[in-house]
Amino acid sequence: MVFRFHTKVCAVFGGSRGIGKAISELLAVRGGNVAVISRYQDHTNECVDHLRALTSREQHLGLSCDVSCFTSVQNTVKQVQQTLGQLSVLVNAAGTNFDSLLLRCNLKQIEDTINTNLFGAIYTSQAALKDMLKEREGVIINIGSVVGVKGNTGQCVYAASKSGLVGLTKSLAKEVASRNVRVNMVAPGLITTDMTLDLRKQKPGIESLIPLGRYGQACEVAEAVCFLLESTYMTGQVLLIDGGLSLSL
Repeated sequence: MVFRFHTKVCAVFGGSRGIGKAISELLAVRGGNVAVISRYQDHTNECVDHLRALTSREQHLGLSCDVSCFTSVQNTVKQVQQTLGQLSVLVNAAGTNFDSLLLRCNLKQIEDTINTNLFGAIYTSQAALKDMLKEREGVIINIGSVVGVKGNTGQCVYAASKSGLVGLTKSLAKEVASRNVRVNMVAPGLITTDMTLDLRKQKPGIESLIPLGRYGQACEVAEAVCFLLESTYMTGQVLLIDGGLSLSL
């Protein structure tokens, strides 16, 4: 069985900027009807207008949602289903980050990071799964980080949230495989996005730590997401897209 994007309903949380935007674009170009979801409605509107112009199709939707709020997530998934139809693809790309030693982290920073990066993916997956299991079709892709696999000084909370996604991915994959629902994870390294802008400014030349010698591009992560969507015999896997950075950490 080959996964076909044409007319598939794809919800990308965190889909209006950075890696999420690149994923939204590629899913739309390959025929998916994409719901772009982020915290800010103006960002989603701008992205959806771009997708409609890019694909010459109107079947894309922009919604605002706070993924750290269970009720907001539930209502958003229902709206996607009511407007576009049965949800076949869920991508959890919403994320936040700050760099600090654990002793210097305040409670709000800790809670915001865990609530967005980990609880958000749990909430969205739970909301989307009921219909996926009923239809015996669906794919969930979580966007993690190489830091969640290898760890890094000054990123304890961020790494904890992303390593939690590893456990979620593998455990949920076991729970839903019998209903033909697959769950995988992409773990990017240093990617050229707004999230890494400060790092690139503060530590010029850090790309020398990467065996391939450069930052990755968001479109390269998007290609990996589509690879996992099309690879119908893969589930519970963590795919590192890091230019070999994990070999150096």
